Amino acid sequence: MGNEVWIRVRNWLGLERNILVMLSALLILGMGEELWIRFVPKYLEYLGASVWVIAVYGTLKRFLDAVYQYPGGWLADRLGRRASLIFFIILAIIGYLLYLLGPGWKWVMIGTFFVMAWSSLTLPAIFSIIGDSLPRTHRSIGFGVQSILKRVPVVLGPFLGGFIIASAGMASGMKLGFGITIILALIAVFIVLYYYRESVPLFQSNTNFVNIWRNMDTRFKWLLVADCLARWAGGMPEVFVVLYIVNIRGLDIFHFGWLTSIQMLTAILIYIPIAKLSDRMNRKPFVLITFAFFALFPLVLVNATSFFWVVLAFVIAGLREVGEPARKALIVDLAHEAARGRTVGMYYLIRGLAVFPASLAGGWLWTIDNQLPFYSAALVGTAGFLVYMVWGPSGKITC
Repeated sequence: MGNEVWIRVRNWLGLERNILVMLSALLILGMGEELWIRFVPKYLEYLGASVWVIAVYGTLKRFLDAVYQYPGGWLADRLGRRASLIFFIILAIIGYLLYLLGPGWKWVMIGTFFVMAWSSLTLPAIFSIIGDSLPRTHRSIGFGVQSILKRVPVVLGPFLGGFIIASAGMASGMKLGFGITIILALIAVFIVLYYYRESVPLFQSNTNFVNIWRNMDTRFKWLLVADCLARWAGGMPEVFVVLYIVNIRGLDIFHFGWLTSIQMLTAILIYIPIAKLSDRMNRKPFVLITFAFFALFPLVLVNATSFFWVVLAFVIAGLREVGEPARKALIVDLAHEAARGRTVGMYYLIRGLAVFPASLAGGWLWTIDNQLPFYSAALVGTAGFLVYMVWGPSGKITC
């Protein structure tokens, strides 16, 4: 009886064998990195890095997150999902070792080129595994489960990492975190190596970046345009939200942390039910609602007249995730099977490079008036909503 229930749960959530292996690696590596990754700027300061070096570190991460996407997709298609996952983990381990053994902040900067392999190079492979393993009617739920498990380490890791650092000191605590992550990464390599079952790769060597773009459904391109506008709406005020909450609204850091938890909890609670609905229905309304919330969040926050409205704004921020499983499933639905990794990589490469300057634009607007980044974000988000409403794909697509 218990086995039958587990089979039904697995089928309902789309937990096929390879997806379980991928999710296990994602959870293990994520848990390791979240022990220390949010404390790296402080660690750089401890190692003697200047404010500009710390700024370069943040910029480098964003840049690598963009440019690693297409090579990651190419490798996922060329090597296969299993070999590429193992390769990306090994690259990350090299980065962790540089973090652990490096005597100064320069080693951290060099190590970041390798550490980012896991979070950025791997993304197209994750999309491809879900696309390979699940039929179209189960892909949104697959992405919903992946999104939840990706956030579990965000909830637990920083708390545990902060405790380790507070107990052992900055240097010893960070190095202990790096060491734990290396051990966890080796466990992840073992899991992928022995439990992932690779299907025969369908790599087409003539399917390059230009050909993928030329042959892509026009509605896919409109999805990308709308998504870029939505991410601009999120990126322009992103780094200034904490400043607005603390400096302008007069709340403290504790309240901001509490509000962020509300946002994260809202997102986690909606993933599974909404993803299941989007698999059964047209995906477009769910993606459209997501883009609407990208426009609504900065508008509600900047016009909040009481703490209740501030809380509501962060609930809306969590609801920006309502259509994420459907949007990711659409990308996979539209991607040719033999170029799935490269299509995902192309999408996120273009989006990453297009949205790269959003924080700089927000900073310039902030120097003029601290409300301008929020109102501007609302306008850009509205444009993204309208673009997708008129030209975006519906989800009723045969590939």
